[in-house]
Amino acid sequence: MVSPRRSLALVHDYLTQRGGAERVVLALAAAYPSAPVFTSLYDPEATFPDFADHDVRTLPLDRVALLRAHHRLALPLLAPAFSRLSVNAEVAVCSSSGWAHGARVEGRKIVYCHTPARWLYQRDRYLQGGGPVAAAALGALSPILRRWDRRAAHSADRYVVNSHEVQRRVSDLYGIDAEVVPPPVAIDPDAAAEGVEGLSPGFLLCVSRLLPYKNVEAVCAAFALMPERRLVVVGTGPLADQVAATAPANVTLLGHVTDATLRWLYQAATGLVAPSYEDFGLTPVEAAAFGRPTAALRFGGYLDTTVEEETGVFFDEPEPGAIAGAVERLSRGSWDATAIRAHARRFSPERFLERMEAVVAEERARL
Repeated sequence: MVSPRRSLALVHDYLTQRGGAERVVLALAAAYPSAPVFTSLYDPEATFPDFADHDVRTLPLDRVALLRAHHRLALPLLAPAFSRLSVNAEVAVCSSSGWAHGARVEGRKIVYCHTPARWLYQRDRYLQGGGPVAAAALGALSPILRRWDRRAAHSADRYVVNSHEVQRRVSDLYGIDAEVVPPPVAIDPDAAAEGVEGLSPGFLLCVSRLLPYKNVEAVCAAFALMPERRLVVVGTGPLADQVAATAPANVTLLGHVTDATLRWLYQAATGLVAPSYEDFGLTPVEAAAFGRPTAALRFGGYLDTTVEEETGVFFDEPEPGAIAGAVERLSRGSWDATAIRAHARRFSPERFLERMEAVVAEERARL
């Protein structure tokens, strides 16, 4: 017997962290509460607790606890795992950074692409520090997985991307002309805020996972050149011990914080430092919601989310001298907080859902 087709389903790579991609899935799940969320791995403690309110369905890989704790170990397994996933829905939205777009869909397949797989196309940057064994294994698998990735991309009926940078990459890699729909930035500057004991306002803020391509070590080194300024770093990741060991005395590392504390930090900061190789660049929009300007790396999604001399400044390389120079320009500048907040509203959840609901309706009409 063939099971009845669901109106809509969601597919996501893995739910093992808290990031912008997971916020996209949560926004869609809230708009379509009856839609199941298919994913390879699910760690409720490591991702947003709101997923507990939704029908999350995992692949067999999820039975291996080690993979839930260290999802990068699953990278070579994700392509065949998603290839075996068959989604029976009128429309499926696949939230993909390289894997979920491989799911087979009985109806119309929309891919919301956060980025083509970094470890296939930006391997040196993404896996820096991963060791020679990992590099050799990925080198051997990459040709096969790139062919799989291109086939998966062309199995979609509709491609949507989060930034003009990713739009360019999708065009270059797949020959697909994708629509840009910026993801939702849901931080509420008017909600309750909770301060950090012993920390006074007036610092620069960096909000980032501690991974090699995020360049947080370079930001800490920049503040060693500016002992009169203070930096607060929010985030955890594999480089946490390394960052802590090299950070100068004027850098405070907070690790993971609650949403209430993050709101206070944005309120109390004089500005944000955004040094990562980002596909979208979420944190400058979060800072802008509080009227705070950003010193950002001139790369990728930051070119969409930071307007030079209006909402922030750029530096051209993620190295300490360039970052320090940008921080000094940011700190000396005169910024219009009202204009900066208006910029943030361009990335509201309401705008995101309005366009994505229209995309879903258009694809359903083609059935």
